[in-house]
Amino acid sequence: MDKPWLSQYPAGVPADIDIHQYASLKDMLAASCARFADRPAYSSMGTVMSFRQLDDASRAFAAWLQKVAGLQRGDRVALMMPNLLQYPVVLFGVLRAGMVVVNVNPLYTPRELEHQLKDAGARAIVVLENFAHTLEQVIGATQVRTVVTTQVGDLLPPVKRLLTNAVVKHVKKLVPPWRLAGAVDFRRALSAGRAQTLDDVRLDHGDLAFLQYTGGTTGVAKGAMLSHGNMVANVLQVAAWMSPNLNDGEETLILPLPLYHVFALTGALSFFSRGAQAVLIPNPRDLPAFLKVLRQTPFTAIIGVNTLFRALLDAPGFAEVNLRPLKLAVAGGMAVQHVVAHRWKERAGVPLVEGYGLTESAPVAIANPVTIQEWSGQIGVPLPSTEAAILDDDGGFIARGEVGEICLRGPQVMQGYWNHPEETDKAFTANGWLRTGDMGVMDERGSIRITDRKKDMIVVSGFKVFPNEIEDVLTMHPGVLEAAAIGVHDERSGEAVKVVIVRSDPGLNEDAVLAHCRQHLTGYKMPRVVEFRSEPLPKTNIGKILRRELRDVGAAAVAGSAQVAAH
Repeated sequence: MDKPWLSQYPAGVPADIDIHQYASLKDMLAASCARFADRPAYSSMGTVMSFRQLDDASRAFAAWLQKVAGLQRGDRVALMMPNLLQYPVVLFGVLRAGMVVVNVNPLYTPRELEHQLKDAGARAIVVLENFAHTLEQVIGATQVRTVVTTQVGDLLPPVKRLLTNAVVKHVKKLVPPWRLAGAVDFRRALSAGRAQTLDDVRLDHGDLAFLQYTGGTTGVAKGAMLSHGNMVANVLQVAAWMSPNLNDGEETLILPLPLYHVFALTGALSFFSRGAQAVLIPNPRDLPAFLKVLRQTPFTAIIGVNTLFRALLDAPGFAEVNLRPLKLAVAGGMAVQHVVAHRWKERAGVPLVEGYGLTESAPVAIANPVTIQEWSGQIGVPLPSTEAAILDDDGGFIARGEVGEICLRGPQVMQGYWNHPEETDKAFTANGWLRTGDMGVMDERGSIRITDRKKDMIVVSGFKVFPNEIEDVLTMHPGVLEAAAIGVHDERSGEAVKVVIVRSDPGLNEDAVLAHCRQHLTGYKMPRVVEFRSEPLPKTNIGKILRRELRDVGAAAVAGSAQVAAH
């Protein structure tokens, strides 16, 4: 097929990348550690870890997994932590041992965590102590037999480590009591691993690297199988795309998005491959602490979502942050609002460069050139070695300028959904195009603009929320006869969850609904609007609830007395 978008590529960005440059993500990481050994790789809470130190620590953890924990090549290992130095150590350790990373949101409820661990068949988990009480409630129903617990300050210098861990433990709300028999302390695992020899595991593009969970096409959480080949390709694609603005071994990235989110994960790996230092922000919602880091750290790049950039712009202390060194600000995960883009350019002097992708494409597939001078409102053009097309429901091509489904092909596209072959088939056309579920238009130059969403997915601050899951939780309540979940506009989060309920118990109220949801749903999935109806919800002739009809009637901005807080 023709590729009109190539005319928009900046000088130095290739049309294709050499995916055979590295046999695996493990080899790519090793090459970066060797090339940039004495450069800072990650920093957190004022402590810097060099590429050499990361190489040493991840080797020790990998050896512990192999020789002490007795795990085998291909075993799934879950990571349940925020952005701490432990994250890249464990991440790289799991990959070096030939095992598969299963990223887990540490704020998951027991129900959500149990499903993911069981579905992945995880054999081990590394969890921050703050969240170990959640694991304790479900571990008996899973295949997890190896538990490693870590504390916030475990990789900080001795005095700072003791003080940090003592402060966190003192705040009892952050560390609920837990009891996991046989759990191993992270620092002891590292120490034991250093006494072992790591067996080299030969990996290639076909080997699985990540089970990255997403709702896919139905809303039932499924693991997108991202191979070493998928990840190598996307890291190389993103690194090549950023090359006009960045220099190897000279950049400092601010990383406030959680590494368990695929956008932050691949972004961080791409910067890592170029020898950049990534400054890990454990909790970007703590704006005073976040701004303190920004004031103290000259940085050249930042990755975020619309809500984060807006929060920074609204924060009084942001005016004191020195943005003169900034070269690149990347926005993804959700649509960028025009007002946020305008304010950012006015304050920072560089535009927000918007990109697009999904978990199933590892995730970046389309992006604006990093050389743009102004935010365009478009998602951009396909990355090197990537094809995009606008297709109809039957997989046929649609004329330029006409609306259809955005579909993708490229080496970063997933192998499929873990243990869900039927859902994998639904995700692809007969010709191998990945269906994104987003409707859009491609212009004559190959630039793409999103016009609508084909799927019912709701995007809250860059996180996918699937109505099926919300509805399943709601109908578990004995007072709910039927329920539907839809997305409504929200100024801060882009979209928010609205639920429409028909009661079987006339006494059911908002407070009871929200209390029930808090038991089963993590914060960003919580309903922000609750509406009760006395009439049955609109349905198709086979009984399927017509969410689109509900959206057409009630898709106004979150406002008024129906609005409720999600905590």
